[in-house]
Amino acid sequence: MLTPFDDYPIHASADPIAHPATGDPNHYDRYFFNGHERDGAFFIGGAMGHYPVRGVIDAAFSIVIDGVEHSVFASGMMPFDRKTEIGPLRVEVTEPMRTIRFVVEPNEHGISADLTFRARTVALEEPRQKVVRDGIQVMDHTRLTQWGTWEGTITVDDVEIVVDPARVTGTRDRSWGMRPVGTAFETNRPQTMPSAFWLWAPLHFDDVCTHLALHEHPDGNRWLQSALIVPLLDGPDAPTYGVDPTREMAELHYDIEWKPGRREAQRATLRLKEHSGEEHVIQLETLYTFRMRGIGYSGHPKWGHGSSHGELETGRESIALDDFDPFTPSSMHIQNVVRATWGDRVGVGVLEQATFGPHAPTGLTGFLDAPA
Repeated sequence: MLTPFDDYPIHASADPIAHPATGDPNHYDRYFFNGHERDGAFFIGGAMGHYPVRGVIDAAFSIVIDGVEHSVFASGMMPFDRKTEIGPLRVEVTEPMRTIRFVVEPNEHGISADLTFRARTVALEEPRQKVVRDGIQVMDHTRLTQWGTWEGTITVDDVEIVVDPARVTGTRDRSWGMRPVGTAFETNRPQTMPSAFWLWAPLHFDDVCTHLALHEHPDGNRWLQSALIVPLLDGPDAPTYGVDPTREMAELHYDIEWKPGRREAQRATLRLKEHSGEEHVIQLETLYTFRMRGIGYSGHPKWGHGSSHGELETGRESIALDDFDPFTPSSMHIQNVVRATWGDRVGVGVLEQATFGPHAPTGLTGFLDAPA
C-alpha cells in the first residue's frame, strides 16, 4: 500500500513505508515528552503512539499541578498515512530534531494546551534494547533522547498556566521497534513472574545536561548502561544530529534511599566516573512523583498503550497524587521530579523508575513488595 511518505527518498527496504518490518502485534512507533518547571510548580507529560499491526493510534497529555495529576486521552483507528493526530491531540514536527509542537485542542474534557519544544542539545541515540527469553525475542527497540525547553500555554478547567521557556525545561524521546503493548496474546509457554529494574535520569543544569539509563537483572547484573555528560548547543543553528559531542562515562554507580514502605526514590546519589578517573557526584531529591499511567504507560486499566477503542474515544482522568495506590501495577512506572545538585550546580529533571520483581542490590523482594 502506497502512502504520501513514499514520495520521499526515505525507504530502508524495497517495501512501501506503510509496511511494518514485522507482523508482530507489539510493533510500535512512539513520541514521549516531559517538562518540569524549575521549582517544581508543575510537571507535564505527553505521548503519542502508532501500532500498525493492531491498527491503533493513541495519545495523551498530563499535567501535575497543585498536587493533582490531570490527564486527557484519545485512541482510535490508525490512519494509513501515519498522521500524528488523534481526537484533540496532535504532534507537529516543525523542524526535525530541533523544534516540535504538541497541541491539545479545546475539548469537552476541559484540558487543552499549545506547547513548543526547542532543543538545548543534540538528539542522542541510546543503546538498542533487545531482550530474548527462551529463544523468543520479546523486546527490540531504538530510542532517541533530546533535552530542551517548553513554551506556550495550558488550560485546565478554565485556569490558564503560562509555560515560560526560561523556567520550563524537559526531555523528549522517540522510540520505535517492538515491546509489549496492548492486549497480550495467548501462548502455551509457562508463566513466569515479570522482573525489571530500570532507571532513566535526564537532568538539566544551566550550562550542561547529563544522562543515565540502565537495566539490571534481579541479581544486579547490568545488561544496559549509558551515562553521559551532554553539552548544550553552541547556538540556534548548531547541528542537532550527525555529530556526537557527549562524553560517555567509564563507570556508573548509584545509591537509592527509598521512601518508607514504597518502591519510590526519596533521594539518590549518582556517581559518574570518566575514563580519566575523574568522578562526578550528583545528588537527587524527589519533589513529587508523576505516575506514567497518566499518559497511558504501565498498563493503564483503560488507556494502556495500543489498546483498542474503536474508531475514536476520548476521556479524562484527575487523581490527587496522595490518592494513588503505590502498589497497583499501573502505578509502578513513575517519573520522580527531582532537584539535582552537582557541586555548585543546581538543576532539575526526572528519575524514572520501573521496578518489578526482586532486585538484590536495593533490597527489593517479591513482585511489588515494599523495600526491606
